[in-house]
Parts: sequence; C-alpha cells; structure tokens
Amino acid sequence: MKEQKGTLFVLTGPSGVGKGTLLSHVLPQLDSLFLSVSATTREPRPGEQDGVHYYFLSPEQFRSRIEDGAFLEHAQFSGNYYGTPSAPIDEHLSRGEDVVLEIEVQGAMQIREKRPDAAMIFVAPPDFATLEARLRGRQTEAEDAIALRLETAKHELQQIPKFDYVVINDDLTRAEEELKAVFLAERARTMHRTFHI
Repeated sequence: MKEQKGTLFVLTGPSGVGKGTLLSHVLPQLDSLFLSVSATTREPRPGEQDGVHYYFLSPEQFRSRIEDGAFLEHAQFSGNYYGTPSAPIDEHLSRGEDVVLEIEVQGAMQIREKRPDAAMIFVAPPDFATLEARLRGRQTEAEDAIALRLETAKHELQQIPKFDYVVINDDLTRAEEELKAVFLAERARTMHRTFHI
C-alpha cells in the first residue's frame, strides 16, 4: 500500500470560537500534519517572525502575487490583505503530507470552490450566547468591533451545512478528541490511499 497525495484540511469558524486553541492541542498528536503559514500586509507584532507566524509582504508584493494567482484564497480586513500561498501547500501535499489551514470562513468558502477535495471542518460554539460571552471576555476590542464580529458570526454560522464536519467547542477536551478523530478518519478514507495487489 502506498500513500497518495496528502489531504488538505480547512479549519474555520467564527472569531472567538477557539479554532487556534483546539488546533494547538491536536497538532502535536498527529504526524505529517503541517500548519500552513498565511501571508499578510499588516505590520509584525512583537515576537512575530517572518515565515513562522506570517509571511509579511508589502501591499505591492501582495497585489502582485494576487495577479500571479499565487494564493489559494485571499481577503482584505481592516485595510490589510491576508492570504494563503499555494506553493508551500502543494509541496507538502505532493510529498504525501497533510496540510491544515486555519482561516476565516470567507477564505474557506473560496477554497471549497478551488479545491473540492479538501476536507472542510467548521468549529462552532454550543450556542450564540456562549460565543458572545467569549468575545466579550477577551476584553481586547471596543464594543463596535465586538458587534461587527457578532454580526459576521451570524452569517458564518449559516454556512455550516456547506462543510463536511462540524466540531462543537463546548468542552475543550471532548472537542479536541473529536477534531483529532476527524483528521484520523479522513486519512483512512479510500480516496486517499492506493492499493497494489
């Protein structure tokens, strides 16, 4: 039995749902699963390294790469561009290694169009009130920014039926086990394996 091309996993969900926390717990438990690094035009924050946390590009560089078709998906938020470079992902996939993208719902829907073979995972809150409490509990944003995130979340939650899997993040340990199970089950699907008899 020989492994075929790797699987592209897309992990998304509303802001504040805990995507990053879940993924940080699951990644160390799985072999050959690489977290994609996004590109952005925003300024690096203290401690962030180019090529590790983000690829930091100038607006001109970013626009040039859009024209060259170098991104799987891209979007603009708060005056800055964000996008997922295709080349590093395709390199890992061609070696039979799996890649996971942790991105916004808008970008995930772009990838659904371009890569219909991607495994699409939506992380959802147990209910809207819990999501609102988590966003407010961060105490990192003004009220108008929180209101905008909540309005966006309402639209994003309506997209759940378009995804292959949904993980409800009501209990971190249970949600972590469920997410890990999704990765393992997807790897075992026959479409990802070749048998030589």
